[in-house]
Amino acid sequence: MPGPVRPALRVQSLAAIDEVAAPHWNALVGDDYPFLRHEFLAALEASGAVSTATGWTPRHLCLWQGEQLVGALPLYHKSHSRGEYVFDWGWADAWERAGGRYYPKALSAIPFTPAPGPRLLLASHIDPVEARRQLATQWEGSALSGWHLLFAESAEVDAWLEARPELIVRHGVQFQWQDAGFGDFNGFLAALTSKRRKAIRRERRRVAEQGLQLERLEGEAIDEVALSHFYRCYCLTYLERGQRPYLPLEFFRRLRATMPEALLLVRARLEGHPVAAALSLQGARTLYGRYWGSEVMADSLHFEACYYQGIEHCLAKGLSTFDPGTQGEHKLTRGFAPLRLRSLHHIADPRLRDAVVRFCTEEARHLSAYCTDAEAALPFRT
Repeated sequence: MPGPVRPALRVQSLAAIDEVAAPHWNALVGDDYPFLRHEFLAALEASGAVSTATGWTPRHLCLWQGEQLVGALPLYHKSHSRGEYVFDWGWADAWERAGGRYYPKALSAIPFTPAPGPRLLLASHIDPVEARRQLATQWEGSALSGWHLLFAESAEVDAWLEARPELIVRHGVQFQWQDAGFGDFNGFLAALTSKRRKAIRRERRRVAEQGLQLERLEGEAIDEVALSHFYRCYCLTYLERGQRPYLPLEFFRRLRATMPEALLLVRARLEGHPVAAALSLQGARTLYGRYWGSEVMADSLHFEACYYQGIEHCLAKGLSTFDPGTQGEHKLTRGFAPLRLRSLHHIADPRLRDAVVRFCTEEARHLSAYCTDAEAALPFRT
């Protein structure tokens, strides 16, 4: 006999993440991607980092079936392209010089967070194609210039293309470390070529020779003093480039208050005083390196705090993947392999769409060759 008839799907647009209860939203979130948790998105909004004033107007989408939340998609209306890390400034400039209007645009991504992971959260019984078709009505045919899906998992990109094959694919690359059964850091080093093994040992030795001592703090051990010092260091990273930091201290305080178990702070001390810090978030299987800063110029300290301490933490805690953040070919020689990424783009105007398709096609050819060369340059013994 056929099962019970389920209520029709209904799309709701939220002006703030707090318009949906945290337990309902988090029931759809897995255990390995902390950036989609209600607490993380709420911290961005409550701290003022994400708002209409900063160019990120929340328009999160919820998919309801009766009284049950069965789908959720982070969505923002953007008045600029800052804080995204998939750069479309050239598209915007060319279109506006041609008399078009590129902003506002719709964006499904985690603000200021170029970490690959899930985007659309769906209950297991929901038809993924039908869900995506309904959600797409929120930007298709609107006054928005388009919709952009950034840093989504490969399977999700495939699912969107099945539902919306006209979406434009743009290729990208990051670098990730994977545990191949190394056991400990020495086991990881043993898998590298002699040249790279010696180089990493030399970098770690150089950090110690400068009198620097590293420590890792998790969860409740990250007190207000440690967090405030980290924030000073984080701000320096931006100020040294003449920029303002995207995130206020209140954002990090809210993370510590609402999801402390997801936080890992690596801190460097010199003569007993903290001088540098790196803050990461962690899921059930993955460590995500996110924020870094230093009050001192010290040889190899960045590599130690942001890479080697993270690898040690993964090996100690049984985490299989370390995503150290975007960009940086220097990760390649330290055992971080290239990870091919795809973003998706709906462009409303066919004239701009045609130009973007040509750009992405040409860019993909160059990127494919780059990734092939990068994979061949990995420092592991064969």
